[in-house]
Amino acid sequence: MLVITAVLAKTSLAGEPSPERQSALRNMLNHDCGACHGLTLKGGLGPALLPEALAGKPDDFLISTILNGREGTAMPPWQPFMNRNEAAWLVEILRKSETKP
Repeated sequence: MLVITAVLAKTSLAGEPSPERQSALRNMLNHDCGACHGLTLKGGLGPALLPEALAGKPDDFLISTILNGREGTAMPPWQPFMNRNEAAWLVEILRKSETKP
């Protein structure tokens, strides 16, 4: 069990963006995402991105939404600006409500 935990922890760290990239992603989240989802991410043109609003939504769904956008809505694809690991990191941050730098 300890070996599995160590492997998972190492895998998680391997996909974590650098501190500089984390800062850039948080800035994007607060300003670009906040433009539609509200500066406090409580909702606006887009739905709220607070932990309680994301509860029950699978990570893969949220990551896909970030990367590919949502057809027929104002949600654009962000894949040109970030990779899957970075989108997964943002989902983790949103679930923890750690959106401020």
